[in-house]
Amino acid sequence: MAWEKQRIAWINLIRGVRCVYAAHPFNRIPKAMAKTSSILKNERRKQLTAKYRVRRTELKNTIKNPNTSPEDRVAAQTKLAKLPRDSNPIRVVLRCLVTGRPRGNLRKFGLSRIQFREKALKGELTGVVKASW
Repeated sequence: MAWEKQRIAWINLIRGVRCVYAAHPFNRIPKAMAKTSSILKNERRKQLTAKYRVRRTELKNTIKNPNTSPEDRVAAQTKLAKLPRDSNPIRVVLRCLVTGRPRGNLRKFGLSRIQFREKALKGELTGVVKASW
């Protein structure tokens, strides 16, 4: 729960940033963030998932229950099919908190592999040390 609050605070802090610069100090070409519409669409998906979570689980439980009659099962399947597609939690995409990049993300840090490397080399991530053996 605390991790979720920290994540929300981090998202709100970052929302004002529109471009991120490359890690190399001489390379000042801005890297573009993901489209804002894609990020907002994913946020809407998260809200829909939360809104329909209870209803979806009830319908799925009635479908999976072996004691349910075939008519009730078919009715539950049609109700489940009529729910919005974006209410399915599978459709929510894990995105980088800094850039909004949809691929190559580390769940523990909420960052893409590129941002993780940049912040780890700068020492901005506590407990992360470059490996040496």
